[in-house]
Amino acid sequence: MPFYESVFIARQDISQTQVDGLVERYTGIISEGGGQIAANEYWGLRNLAFRIRKNRKGHYVMLNIEAPATAIAEMERNMRIDEDVMRYMTLKVEGFEEGPSAIMRGRDDRRGGGGRRDRPGDRDRPGGGRDRDRGDDRAPRQENTERAPRQETAKNGDSA
Repeated sequence: MPFYESVFIARQDISQTQVDGLVERYTGIISEGGGQIAANEYWGLRNLAFRIRKNRKGHYVMLNIEAPATAIAEMERNMRIDEDVMRYMTLKVEGFEEGPSAIMRGRDDRRGGGGRRDRPGDRDRPGGGRDRDRGDDRAPRQENTERAPRQETAKNGDSA
């Protein structure tokens, strides 16, 4: 059976349990059509790039599906009819990725540590490390105590 990845965006004003109900409904349609859902990921309530039906946000869900084309067509027909689904896209793929999708990996990376990480030797280099007094990454200010002597010039333009 062919493999598909399907992503849909549900309205922002429905609850998480209603989104789970949508996933269950589409899982039932796929299983009735002779396929199965290999995995599903809820990507969360995310900002949209532009307004869709007066909504600025949407619940994103991705489904990894192994099913015949007729089951996919029936699922998409139901998505098209459902008022809670704003957009959907289904792509045929060669196989599924192992582990979480790129969206979920990016979310984990952002939560991982954040901020600047010190590398070994940063504090040894000029400007490296963190200046504890000011609380920023700039190098400490050094006072210039040696000044070049000022040359005196005459007021009429002649040099002295």
